[in-house]
Amino acid sequence: MDKAQFLWVDDEIDLLKPHILFLEEKGYATECATNGYDAIKKCNSKTYDIIFLDEHMPGLTGLDTLTEIKESSPNVPVVMITKSEDEGIMDKAIGKKIADYLIKPVNPTQVLTTIKKILEKKKLVSETVSETYRKEYNILNEAIRSCMTCNDWIDVYRRLVFWEVELDRYDYPVKELPEMQKADANISFAKFVRENYKSWINRESGDKGNISGSPVVSSDLFENHVFPFLDKGDKLFFILIDNFRLDQWEVIKDIVNDSFECEENIYFSILPTATPYARNSIFSGLLPSQISEMYPDFWVEESDDERKNKFEAQLIGSHLQRVGRTKAFSYHKVSTNREGNKLSDRFKELENYDLNVIVYNFIDLLSHARTESNMLKELAADESSYRSLTRSWFLHSPLVTLLKKVAAAGFKAVITTDHGSIRVKNGLKVIGDRETNTNLRYKLGKNLAYDPKRVFDIIHPGNYGLPEPNISTRYIFALNRDFFVYPNNYNQIETHFENTFQHGGISMEEMMIPVILLKPK
Repeated sequence: MDKAQFLWVDDEIDLLKPHILFLEEKGYATECATNGYDAIKKCNSKTYDIIFLDEHMPGLTGLDTLTEIKESSPNVPVVMITKSEDEGIMDKAIGKKIADYLIKPVNPTQVLTTIKKILEKKKLVSETVSETYRKEYNILNEAIRSCMTCNDWIDVYRRLVFWEVELDRYDYPVKELPEMQKADANISFAKFVRENYKSWINRESGDKGNISGSPVVSSDLFENHVFPFLDKGDKLFFILIDNFRLDQWEVIKDIVNDSFECEENIYFSILPTATPYARNSIFSGLLPSQISEMYPDFWVEESDDERKNKFEAQLIGSHLQRVGRTKAFSYHKVSTNREGNKLSDRFKELENYDLNVIVYNFIDLLSHARTESNMLKELAADESSYRSLTRSWFLHSPLVTLLKKVAAAGFKAVITTDHGSIRVKNGLKVIGDRETNTNLRYKLGKNLAYDPKRVFDIIHPGNYGLPEPNISTRYIFALNRDFFVYPNNYNQIETHFENTFQHGGISMEEMMIPVILLKPK
């Protein structure tokens, strides 16, 4: 078994050498830092089992250091060491969720007792979580087999994501087990979508989001989660984080919970689960075929990469006008921290609008950049590290500052996305002509050749709310973790894109996505 790794932070670390030698004799490895800044750097590059933190240090105090450490490593146990039982200091430390505290002078036996208490508790919690999951595993398998409705699938997906994140938190040794369970669930989910998607798209308006039948889909989002706020006279910030999954929400929600009460919901992205279709549908309140017919100037074909989402503000305006809601709104797209800071600085101006729509592109940019960057592939090698990068970005992004201002002003907000993504694994051969689009998870074209048993193919797009550029156009969607590859250089291309995060097809991660309603505390 590996030694437990500790970090001891104290500006008088030389006086503590006997304690550190004592811990080494007991089989523990201890690193040292003499100030808060060095401690934070160490915590950003390494995970420790316990951190011992002196409160009284020059420069960055123990409490300030604790705040920084907890932001990047919220689950690491921290033992605060102080010279006196100052009630104010201890209340603040306990409020920041320290594991324990010790009063100077500290003797080695006290330290050892604290270590055993924390590590034993961690071991017991980990064992309890593992045992609970082993029981839940069989129950979840039965729930997956029994899914009959959208609500059944939403419940199953919530539970799968909960256990994925929870087991990751406690370093579950058999990570393949929850991954295999999710893969099995995706096979059944793809079958469910193939059998029901057409009816969801062609329902009557009164059936939108009906609990017993069709889910809320992209074109229903404003009607269900924006207009109710505006109709009550609330000012609303609608924040769309492009390419944002439920598991990513799970790892940032504690940060949002500091300022807001959060009501968590899940809705279904339309197909393709790609920005030009899903996001335009959200903002317009229409299906893609309806947009192309009613607003042909706002609908851009697949071949025009530069302008696919150029008309989002116009679609929002036409949507509000069409449903008779004369509300003042603003629209902003944020792709860099600089743009985010500028927007946050303009908060007083934003307060004048009934609706502020803000699109954050970072996660989508990260997903695409990871495909081409070996360094990013290493940093976000799997779902766990992808979630970790998401949390790190969110913590240090201007979006957190903006949300705090929204809460302080007493305004409400919605955090959502247009689609999620899935880490693809299996190349699936497809043949198309030069006009076929380049997306790896869906294709549309006139002359597609493919295995119909392994895709969801739509031969009459108009019946599914999709535009028909040509009379013979058809759409095909990859299922589960498959992605489309042309036969030319098949092995090379499959290797290049394997384990990259892609979107556009059918999976729980791409289609079942969060919409969170925020009310200030």
